[in-house]
Amino acid sequence: MFTVREATTLLSFIMQAQSGISRNKAKAILAGSGVTVNGKIQTRHDYALTPGMKVGISKHKPAQQLNNKFVKIVYEDAYIVVVEKNVGILSMAANHHAFSVKSVLDEYFRRSKQACTAHVVHRLDRDTSGLLVYAKTIQAEQTLEHNWREIVTDRRYMALVSGRMEQQAGKVQSWLKDNKAYITQSYREDPGGGKWAVTHFRTMKTDGKHSLVELKLETGRKNQIRVHLKDLGHPVCGDIKYGLQGDDPVGRLALHAFRLNFYHPVTGQPLHFETTVPKVFLKALEK
Repeated sequence: MFTVREATTLLSFIMQAQSGISRNKAKAILAGSGVTVNGKIQTRHDYALTPGMKVGISKHKPAQQLNNKFVKIVYEDAYIVVVEKNVGILSMAANHHAFSVKSVLDEYFRRSKQACTAHVVHRLDRDTSGLLVYAKTIQAEQTLEHNWREIVTDRRYMALVSGRMEQQAGKVQSWLKDNKAYITQSYREDPGGGKWAVTHFRTMKTDGKHSLVELKLETGRKNQIRVHLKDLGHPVCGDIKYGLQGDDPVGRLALHAFRLNFYHPVTGQPLHFETTVPKVFLKALEK
């Protein structure tokens, strides 16, 4: 990780930081998503840098780009890969469903002649879109799994929910436990075997019929956000399991993991990733 000392362009900075490599090689690193500025991928060679910015340059360049409508690689180095997953795909294979983000990544690694597999360290539901990190080595996997709460500094979601939120901001906390039908239920007191869950929320926009809500996880339990929004009386739109029947303005579960900040499991450097809110969420409020 490099710190910018004086104003310059990203291309010039890379050439200087990498001991005078050629413009073409520097542009190739940019095109291969090998450069981050303050933790975010940057591919523009004329991007303006100012003093204090942090620039990461990865020498690991994928042999080929991943072309898949369900999975987009946001960041990759020798130890981890961060992806943005679309709706309709599992984080890892389950039961008879072999197609998953993991299987897509494993095939990508095989085709690009990388001697690794994707190690799952956290998950998103099939119908939730957004950011996920996978480990590429056993060392990175174990570090992430054993130190997840210390390593991950910020996980945020955006949800389109039913109705007008009464509160501008607040938090929901309860015990969560699955019943015999594998439906996650919320309890004020531990029912025995329950898991404590805390979700912070902030209302971003509302039209009276629906609200756009930002959610920050303090814990990461199964179905936590969906159940806690139901507890508030404003379930996620399109949620056939915990939502209001028929309230599906965007034709999908309206939940997106838009921010993922964590310390790199090997280098210890802080990484910050953020995606845009799906346009259909915003359009639903404009109708």
